[in-house]
Amino acid sequence: MIHGMSRLFTPLKIGNLELPNRIVIAPMCQYSAVEGSASDWHLIHLGHLALSGAGLLIFEATAVSPEGRISPGDLGMYSDANEAALARVLDALRPHSAMKLAVQLAHAGRKASSHVPWQGGKQIRPDEATGWQTVAPSAVPHAATEVAPTALDAAGMQLVKDDFVAATQRATRLGFDGIEIHSAHGYLLHQFLSPLANKRDDAYGGSLENRMRFPLEVFDAVRAAFPADRPVWVRVSATDWVDDAWDIEGTVAFSHALKARGCAAIHVSSGGVSPLQSIPLGPGYQAPFAQRVKAEVGLPTIAVGLITEAAQAEALVASGAADAVALARAILYDPRWPWHAAAALGAQVAAPPQYWRSQPREFKDLFENASFGGR
Repeated sequence: MIHGMSRLFTPLKIGNLELPNRIVIAPMCQYSAVEGSASDWHLIHLGHLALSGAGLLIFEATAVSPEGRISPGDLGMYSDANEAALARVLDALRPHSAMKLAVQLAHAGRKASSHVPWQGGKQIRPDEATGWQTVAPSAVPHAATEVAPTALDAAGMQLVKDDFVAATQRATRLGFDGIEIHSAHGYLLHQFLSPLANKRDDAYGGSLENRMRFPLEVFDAVRAAFPADRPVWVRVSATDWVDDAWDIEGTVAFSHALKARGCAAIHVSSGGVSPLQSIPLGPGYQAPFAQRVKAEVGLPTIAVGLITEAAQAEALVASGAADAVALARAILYDPRWPWHAAAALGAQVAAPPQYWRSQPREFKDLFENASFGGR
């Protein structure tokens, strides 16, 4: 490819936030926090990714309350100790990386109180030492064998909103460049959207308008609490991959409603609300959903899901199917993925000066502003 022609390596604006390229590091749970507080693992893990040359790094699902954690090891933003631990991580990253940093705020709902994945990921029952009672739109368990969640009443829903606001205020103090609200993967806000999890008969259940009501109220609360010049966007599951459930039509309607409220982008994933889901996995399998949201809603969209090759990512962006691509497992496997993509696409990428000498001779213009001498 001719130097400088790669669309993947052109800037992108999400609200007022300008990214140097269109590679996003997706939020990936590490299950390595202590009482919600980031650990040394987060310094190593996030520091590693912050040197990758991607345009945006989204911190993993960060619970707005202790009971909103997926597992006892989840990152949180609900205490002064949590905030101080994240400040330590951010203070370590910022002097060494110009990458934009966002945080995903989340509440796991009925999928909370779970063992970490490498311990099986099953529910920890509330009568077990490390477990707790979960909450959800309705008293319907994620799997038939699990303890049912407590259906949220008006006071409980208000508390969830208040927790999102308090976490947003902490994110503001920490100086995050943006906030992503987690409304995907079967967690609380997705549970309100999906008729599989939402069996309410009040103003928050039944019709599509009613099922969208609480997630939109949470968005409004976060948007109002975050500085107006910093973007807030939403991650959605475009489909439940189950018949007669949440689908792309609902996702488009939800995205239109979010756009009207000042949402800056839509990060389009899928699934997670039902063990009955049947997902046809394949390269870029979720990208058509991002393409439809972009075409019908007009907000910047981030495509995610088995995007592993530079040419594949370039094609998604160059064709207009998505405005950016998010990497998860691919960048864990290859933390220098953006460097290798830039080399393949004839583009340039930011790299720390300590690493400039690693530039292969055949790609002498790969790193931006690189000039390395020495004796």
